[in-house]
Amino acid sequence: MSPAITHFQLAAGEASEHRPLIISLFAVFVVATLIITVWAGRQTKDAADFYAGGRQFSAFQNGLAVSGDYMSAASFLGIAGAIALFGYDGFLYSIGFLVAWLVALLLVAEPLRNSGRYTMGDVLAYRMRQRPVRTAAGTSTIVVSIFYLLAQMAGAGVLVSLLLGITSDAGKIAIVALVGILMIVYVTIGGMKGTTWVQMVKAVLLIGGTLLITFLVLLKFNFNVSDLLGEAAKNSGGGSAFLEPGLKYGLTTTSKVDFISLGIALVLGTAGLPHILIRFYTVPNAKAARKSVNWAIGIIGGFYLMTIALGFGAAALISKEEIVESNPAGNTAAPLLALHLGGVDSAWGAILLATISAVAFATILAVVAGLTLASSSSFAHDIYANVIRKGKATEKEEVNAARYATVAIGIVSIALGAMARDLNVAGLVALAFAVAASANLPTILYSLFWKRFTTQGALWSIYGGLVTAVGLVLFSPVVSGKATSMFPDVDFHWFPLENPGIISIPVGFLLGWIGTLVSKEEPDTGKYAELEVRSLTGTGAH
Repeated sequence: MSPAITHFQLAAGEASEHRPLIISLFAVFVVATLIITVWAGRQTKDAADFYAGGRQFSAFQNGLAVSGDYMSAASFLGIAGAIALFGYDGFLYSIGFLVAWLVALLLVAEPLRNSGRYTMGDVLAYRMRQRPVRTAAGTSTIVVSIFYLLAQMAGAGVLVSLLLGITSDAGKIAIVALVGILMIVYVTIGGMKGTTWVQMVKAVLLIGGTLLITFLVLLKFNFNVSDLLGEAAKNSGGGSAFLEPGLKYGLTTTSKVDFISLGIALVLGTAGLPHILIRFYTVPNAKAARKSVNWAIGIIGGFYLMTIALGFGAAALISKEEIVESNPAGNTAAPLLALHLGGVDSAWGAILLATISAVAFATILAVVAGLTLASSSSFAHDIYANVIRKGKATEKEEVNAARYATVAIGIVSIALGAMARDLNVAGLVALAFAVAASANLPTILYSLFWKRFTTQGALWSIYGGLVTAVGLVLFSPVVSGKATSMFPDVDFHWFPLENPGIISIPVGFLLGWIGTLVSKEEPDTGKYAELEVRSLTGTGAH
């Protein structure tokens, strides 16, 4: 038996020995958040409360909630795992996720808050034909959200099964189902108010947990970062190559192109993520939207700096075999690091493992609630109220439709999450970013900044970007052809890259441009002038 397996069984044994403590910590968080959700649900009186929290949150509160929405299981589990296994190349996720906020801050946050009411579809429909554009925006929002939900579900299955020593597939699927049921409860009862408070609590917990682990890692190396990196390089088996570019993305031309594709998707994807975009509607005005992004950048920046300690700490203190044995994609590196820092055979190790895992579980629950709210809001507000009911639905009917949509989206994400449980969560999220940057971002930017943009251009851009991105993912190594694929036993992939961004994002922009040029409809320049004034000044904003 390899030392890795012995160690892992020891870790699971420790976890099972302290299982009551672990389950208690999980239960405390779940009960606390359910109480918050019920309290918020009682204050949700109308559609503005359900979709936008009554626009009552301050810039700091929204900044904290945006951070909570953004620092997902991918950030905490996926990036720590990617750094632990691939060193420098894993850290590139951290850089990409952080730099992306500049695009959101400079191009999207303020004009979007001024131009819409509840969803991305509001901005597009302002100067275009309502029904086709809202249908496209709703479809795109739901697809991007489901991709992102996959990652969170995969993280939940891995995490809880590690803690409770569950090895059967049925057990892991049951955990994914439990997360799905909780997220349905959060959104249907609490709406945006409940979800925002859950995200704020979770952001504080996550930053606190990460600070604690970072402090303990640095303490272990006498606060000498050079020693930490040196030990990580030595222990990883990669030597100095571990701290240099190329371990994951520099071996072949394909992997180098894949890296560029990943970088483009991460940097451009944030500004098109539906669950981030709807957060800008929860503040009273554009100034607060801009301030909340500044707060978010500060909080998120600090967190991503700490992922260096998490990832390289795991590489320095745990053998690569043990990390891979626990989870092939490295998703359990952060909880295992907590166990090792406290001592594998000690109660402290188990307590630290339980605490960090409970924080990660909190992270997953908060993010899935935000994602489900974004997609159900878009279905109810864009597709149900404005396309199916042609604007004649009452607010109550609209909110009820959002609640039914939440249940449906929850069921779909449980089914897909059960299949994606062995994929790296950071990689899965990067796919969601690629789809968002291909379908949503071109349309948002063209709508806000290009006078000639037409309905046909918007439809070509959304559907073209969406079909290209999702189609390339289906025929990529993410789905088939590799040991770490969603279907490892079959191989129908012909697209060599794991991230489609380098092709699908330019296609989204190009199709929006071509669709507009060949369109016979005349753009409504009067409406564009109104939108321009409104997006820049906030005059007439809801």
